[in-house]
Amino acid sequence: MADLELFDDSGVHTVLCVVAHPDDMEYGGSAAVARWTRRGATVSYLLLTAGEAGIRDRDPSDVGPLRRDEQEAACRAVGVTDLRILDLPDGTLQYGLDLRRRIARVIREVRPDTVVTIDWSVEAGWGLNQADHRVAGMAALDALRDADNPWVFRELLEDEGLEAWGAERLLVTGAQPDHAIELSEEDITAAVESLRCHEQYLAALDGHPDPHEMITGMTEGAGRAAGVDHALGVRVFPL
Repeated sequence: MADLELFDDSGVHTVLCVVAHPDDMEYGGSAAVARWTRRGATVSYLLLTAGEAGIRDRDPSDVGPLRRDEQEAACRAVGVTDLRILDLPDGTLQYGLDLRRRIARVIREVRPDTVVTIDWSVEAGWGLNQADHRVAGMAALDALRDADNPWVFRELLEDEGLEAWGAERLLVTGAQPDHAIELSEEDITAAVESLRCHEQYLAALDGHPDPHEMITGMTEGAGRAAGVDHALGVRVFPL
């Protein structure tokens, strides 16, 4: 008997992925994105920072544009055409009302049925979670409620004409999963290519695993738990 229930994603048509940095979606999440875009869904990425502090021996003024270019290539690999990157500082992302407002604004603009974000726990499945990841996940969670409440951030409606919008579900990657999204070999291939697109960033990381080995290992493990060949483990929160 499978340990993880397969997630029925037949109702996934418009998706907003909210993460902290370029490459955050590429550690498994982009495989599900490839599945959805291949089936005709529209997927938008919202990155809260440009990841400019991500390469230790290179100046952030050079790294930010580089990582944007790599993320654009990663988006193309999985069929994403809407990439939005905020101007918030990499490494010192702060939770607060301004961040919630900015995410809520994009939720009301995109009007997704599904929002994807990353685990906000201090201890993630792979180790101690990074500060920006924790802030991004928690702010995305709270902004979902803000976007759906017409009396919160009223200026979004009164000044910008953005009506309240409620998504149907939140999916969290990197957390202890309770569901699995089945993936095809085509999805895996696209996900590996999307991670490889972060070429210069990965080259600056000591001992980073080969993207093919990493993605196939992750998805085979979740697949076994769900009784299929490959899957992405996710935590599903109906809204």
